[in-house]
Amino acid sequence: MQYISTRGGSEPMSYCEALLEGLARDGGLTVPAVMPQVDGETLESWRSLTYPQLATEVLGLFATDIPREDLARMTSAAYAAFPGDVVPLRSIGDGITLVGLSEGPTLAFKDMAMQFLGQVLEYALERTGSVLNVLGATSGDTGSAAEHALRGKDRISVFMLSPLGRMSSFQRAQMFSLDDKNVHNIAIDGVFDDCQNLVKELAGDLDFKGAQRLGAVNSINLARITAQVVYYFWAWLRATDDGGWTELSFTVPSGNFGNILSGFFAKQMGLPVHRLVLATNENNVLDEFFRTGIYRPRSSAETLATSSPSMDISKASNLERFIFELAGRDGARVVAAWNELATNGSFDFTADLPRFIEEFGIVSGTSTHADRLATIRSVYEETGEVIDPHTADGVKVAREYVESGVPMLVLETAKPQKFAETISEAIGIELEYSDELRTMMDAPQHVVEMANDAESLRVFIEAAALREN
Repeated sequence: MQYISTRGGSEPMSYCEALLEGLARDGGLTVPAVMPQVDGETLESWRSLTYPQLATEVLGLFATDIPREDLARMTSAAYAAFPGDVVPLRSIGDGITLVGLSEGPTLAFKDMAMQFLGQVLEYALERTGSVLNVLGATSGDTGSAAEHALRGKDRISVFMLSPLGRMSSFQRAQMFSLDDKNVHNIAIDGVFDDCQNLVKELAGDLDFKGAQRLGAVNSINLARITAQVVYYFWAWLRATDDGGWTELSFTVPSGNFGNILSGFFAKQMGLPVHRLVLATNENNVLDEFFRTGIYRPRSSAETLATSSPSMDISKASNLERFIFELAGRDGARVVAAWNELATNGSFDFTADLPRFIEEFGIVSGTSTHADRLATIRSVYEETGEVIDPHTADGVKVAREYVESGVPMLVLETAKPQKFAETISEAIGIELEYSDELRTMMDAPQHVVEMANDAESLRVFIEAAALREN
């Protein structure tokens, strides 16, 4: 299996090469040269597998340069800390089932991919005898999941940018309480998009990227996307009867478009998906795009701070992978769209709008703070289940697209404990924290505050980066 760039200007790479490269050298994102296919017989043969075993099968279709026994060892290690079935499914009525993705060490769905990424990054670096300085941006959950997956690793250093004052107190504590020498937290005076722009600027400077051995763990890293594909297959297999070829719909709370892109990949691979429902919050640039065909990101000043902060994103990096497919895998057309965006502040795919639903099955909707509170309240009153604000965005939009005879699965984003203030506002209860979580919340925090300035970030990285012997 080879990987190419969405912009058509990079040589094909293997899975491990794409993993370490992060952003492609022409500024694009890596995608499979040919999407692997799964037929009905193969899908049925996977029903009895454990989650690590299923991950080995699905990821084995992408990571063909990794021996199967090594891949099996890594998936087993990645999901060893998850309880039970790793990803439980829970019905909340009205034809909706939650896909429990928040059983990992940081209580968020990002652990599902990041725990595997930590294993496979270390494997690839040991195989090449090299080091990697990971530069990432987070709106809340990616950062803590990455740091907890990579902390203490000898060949990896983490530089994680977050928007100053824009995360929940729990999210800040999960990241900033870490004191591992290879973890560097940097709070940028700006919004998530500013952090993401800094990552792209430094990754696009090939001399600096090479000299500092920069890599990525954001969802621009293809390994994240492929690891997330696994739980779409898992959820389908758990939500359908043996031998049934049932089409399901998935609703996905969306910010950077990585999680729903994994569902799009699964659908392209042959998984029977009826609809992929994209749920946004008040920063509804993606909802506008999938309703109108016009992509118009907002400025930093126009990006709202909401009660579902992990989705407070205006420029969705992974949309480029979808645009590549929408453009018939024509890298030149992708480049033209991004040039138009840079010149005019938007690009227009209205001519392709019918294909969003007819060919790709993607629909969308928006949720507000009032919607989140009402949804958290209604789910709690009807089921006793407490859901986090991002999952509430998903449930609110999912309810608009439930169809008779088509099961609707909503991907859970995080445990509600990460957003206690909003939960208290919605249903008037104080959530319980374990002693371990209370200790984390009270621990000293380690973070460097920095202006939204690429040169300052360069200097910081140069001083702290790992070097090859």
